[in-house]
Amino acid sequence: MITYPAVMVHGLNDALAALAPGLPVTLLSAPGAGCFLGAGFWRALVAAATKEYPATPCQDVLDCADAPGRALEALRMGQKILVLWPEVPGWQAAAEAARACNAVLLAEAPPALDLARPGALRRLPDWLNRMTGQSG
Repeated sequence: MITYPAVMVHGLNDALAALAPGLPVTLLSAPGAGCFLGAGFWRALVAAATKEYPATPCQDVLDCADAPGRALEALRMGQKILVLWPEVPGWQAAAEAARACNAVLLAEAPPALDLARPGALRRLPDWLNRMTGQSG
């Protein structure tokens, strides 16, 4: 389950920026990133970012859109939270595999601050504080 505010990241610089404030955060991939980047790239990106900010509480979510095969691949690589559209063939198999791995399969991405949007970096601390109930 998602416990920290989500921030959509599009690369390592975004992930580092999301972790830099030191506030709990969920790194969310771009929609369908599991399909075009792959789970290996995502796992490496998250590992590199969290290595730079090991004290920042962090979760991560890989969006696999309509690709259950990519979701299964991600589960095999240790991904614990994924997005997979529930109407796609193979969703049930992916859901069962997620349960077996103690992972979570979401039907849609959580609300997130997209760091590709203009002004998002400026709004990041307020987003994280507001979503965690802290005052900035």
